[in-house]
Amino acid sequence: MRRNDREITNQTEIETIIQKADVCRIALIDDGLPYIVALNFGYKAGNPAVLYFHCANEGRKLNIIEKNNSVCFQMDVDHELVSAKKACGYTMKFKSIVGYGKIHKVVSKEEKIEGLNYIMKQYSENDNFDYADKMLDITTILKLKIEKLTGKKKE
Repeated sequence: MRRNDREITNQTEIETIIQKADVCRIALIDDGLPYIVALNFGYKAGNPAVLYFHCANEGRKLNIIEKNNSVCFQMDVDHELVSAKKACGYTMKFKSIVGYGKIHKVVSKEEKIEGLNYIMKQYSENDNFDYADKMLDITTILKLKIEKLTGKKKE
């Protein structure tokens, strides 16, 4: 990181950013070109920590993951524009994280439910739902095992 004075190294502060975020962007490589998509997610702390995502059972994202499951992901929160008298004096306050890992489809029904519960907890603070088998059949759950995670802020 170029600006070490803005680096976030405290794991609790990094997890606070994740808890506040409402979107996670994942970047994939499709035949040498970047492809980025914003997704709802759920976070499971641990070693390794995990992000869960849900999507349809087919589509470009899944096709890319089958060929190359290495991903970069990003989240940001606490945006605040800071104005100035001169244009180049304007700046933005923020907190963000960037990470890397491997992503794959979840296969078992039990882990699909676990992933969905983490996603629901991210947005509702409840993590114990019932899911109809029909919905589980038409939903793919992706699991991203976090290998590297960095945080940055400007306050």
